[in-house]
Amino acid sequence: MLTDKRIGIFMGGVSPEREISLKSGAAIHKALKNLGYNVVCIDVGHDICSVLEKERIDIALLALHGGYGENGSIQGMLEVLGIPYTGSGVLSSALAMDKEASKKVFLYHNIPVPLFTVITYESSNMHKLPAIEFPLPWVVKPVAQGSSVGVSIVRDEGGVSLAFEKAFSYGPRIIIEQYIEGKEVHIGILNGNVLGGVEVRPSLEFYDYEAKYTAGLTDYILPPEISQSVYERSREVALSAHTALGCHGATRVDLRVDSKGRPYVLEVNTIPGMTETSLLPKIAGLSGLSFPGLLEEILRGVIEKEQ
Repeated sequence: MLTDKRIGIFMGGVSPEREISLKSGAAIHKALKNLGYNVVCIDVGHDICSVLEKERIDIALLALHGGYGENGSIQGMLEVLGIPYTGSGVLSSALAMDKEASKKVFLYHNIPVPLFTVITYESSNMHKLPAIEFPLPWVVKPVAQGSSVGVSIVRDEGGVSLAFEKAFSYGPRIIIEQYIEGKEVHIGILNGNVLGGVEVRPSLEFYDYEAKYTAGLTDYILPPEISQSVYERSREVALSAHTALGCHGATRVDLRVDSKGRPYVLEVNTIPGMTETSLLPKIAGLSGLSFPGLLEEILRGVIEKEQ
């Protein structure tokens, strides 16, 4: 039984998403503790190996967002140590975290994505509009960050320099995407099955870090207000993206659905947020799965992955 296992909740870390990770971890700890699980919170730092030697956990439940928590690094360490863990493996995590790599995988599998290009800090010119094959507006963001960290929407040439500076502050590569006018829809996937979806309507310009984690700034429409055929297509595209990257456990696939009902994959989140405003728990609730129930299914996914 899983209640006999000592479960370490990996949280915190050193990425820009540390505070959100701590909130996710605290919510998970409370829910599992109430169910009678043997759980311990582990704030992941550079001393993680010595901490694990002391705590002697049986399963790692990963609630690390961004950085080495989502890019395959922690997963690789756990593989070496022989500790089973929740979510996707090393390669899948690395691919999903790198927006350039994941988009190339999606294109190979004929999964629709917005037009995009990637530029490096060395090749960029902050004061000159780059030669981009698609028109403004653009979405400018770091290649390897989550939670909309460093993201800007650029609607005119005057905003390019500031958007580049913001995105480059998080890494040497940035991605420029065609902005898709339409609805933002997120699809939740659990152990290879689609849970459902939610449409987000932020009161701010877009669903940025503030809109995601400040209660009251975003309306959540469950299920999304799109036609049944578009919803089914969105679910199919999301599951295809999850599968193409080889993901496991719980993921959240972010889409934009244009005015003609065409869904485009933005990214796959291999460790979705688990705070009180997070989307995956909302989607799970729509399907009749409580927050504690969702966590138990995620843990069961570890056992299935190990078999």
